[in-house]
Amino acid sequence: MPFDRIEKVLQTELEELGATGTLKGNEDVISKVIPAAAGLGPRFRLVGHGEREFLRMNSNSYLGMSLRDELVAAEENAARAFGTGPGAVRFISGSFTPHIELEQRLAAFHGREAGMIFSSAYATTMGVLPALITAESAVISDELNHNCIINAMRLARPKEKHIFGHLDMGDLEAKLDAAAAHCRRAVIVTDGIFSMRGDWAPLSEIAELVSRYDDRFPENAILIVDDSHGVGSFGTTGRGTEEFTDCPPVDVLVATLGKALGVNGGYVVGNRSLVDYLREKSAFYIYSNPITPAEAAAALAALEILDSARGSELLDHLRAMTSRFEQGLIRLGYETIPGEHPVVPLMVRDTARTSALVEHLKNHGVLATGLNFPVVPKGDEEIRFQVSADHTPKDIDYTLTVLQSFAES
Repeated sequence: MPFDRIEKVLQTELEELGATGTLKGNEDVISKVIPAAAGLGPRFRLVGHGEREFLRMNSNSYLGMSLRDELVAAEENAARAFGTGPGAVRFISGSFTPHIELEQRLAAFHGREAGMIFSSAYATTMGVLPALITAESAVISDELNHNCIINAMRLARPKEKHIFGHLDMGDLEAKLDAAAAHCRRAVIVTDGIFSMRGDWAPLSEIAELVSRYDDRFPENAILIVDDSHGVGSFGTTGRGTEEFTDCPPVDVLVATLGKALGVNGGYVVGNRSLVDYLREKSAFYIYSNPITPAEAAAALAALEILDSARGSELLDHLRAMTSRFEQGLIRLGYETIPGEHPVVPLMVRDTARTSALVEHLKNHGVLATGLNFPVVPKGDEEIRFQVSADHTPKDIDYTLTVLQSFAES
């Protein structure tokens, strides 16, 4: 079949992305992992770079769980017991015991009645929001919410869509007041941790505000939080932004197994009626395969570690390395957004300079990710560094030395 005319259109768009500096380009391919040794964290080899070893400062694996022996053993044992894949969606061929055990464990971890796993956190948000948004609903969203929330809102087609200024409680209240005049239900949705900046939503304030306006909506005002970057990396025991902000359990909590917990998949927790309803109405659950039984077993192992003395040690070390890196950036004169979350942004505010700094870091064996428009607004171009409990003081100090050499060049 002919493809020539559309191919020209696609190629032109790619060339335009390249000309504006927003083309992501080829992805790095990891060929080998070198275990931590001699005071250094794990190193990684990349295809096309021979024996050279790289330090990853751009991984969401905040606790280094994916390389831990307990998770590898749990996944291997479950794969031998149940096979490598689920076989079909759950309503067709059923679930495996690790799926059920994981959902129960996640609910208990978050103090909820029930939990439900999806193939990814993106799929969770895409599956939860449209199922809870009707043609008589208003959706009220923080302007810096993740792409999955933005696309879920588009898919849902609510009666009204309101965007409030980032972390602006006065604007949120104004949007709630406006929605109450015409809508039966309000769905307020926010990230817990905003992944590009590492800042967090004041959930206690948001929850109190939503509660005050609840009576003005015949079908309630409900608060949905996607805390994918918070769970496992934030709060005293790793229970995320709810814990950090001392917020009572929100109505619907979405999170991921694929970041701090080091495995794959996403999940939602809430009351029993909510989860029962989503199993019947969420297309991204009904028509998509779940994570494998082996991945579910590995996630269970990660939760056991997190909810133990070893988990507390990992979180303490993560906080120490995050502070060491953040203070180092400030000492070198770089601009950052201070905070306790291990996403530490270096605000460059220029596309060309961001790309140059990423290349400089890579040339010196440090992998970091530059974020340019349209991923972030113009003027907010940055390098998003992500600290991990796998990092050591030597790793942090080496990265700062490389950044210093760029500043002095």
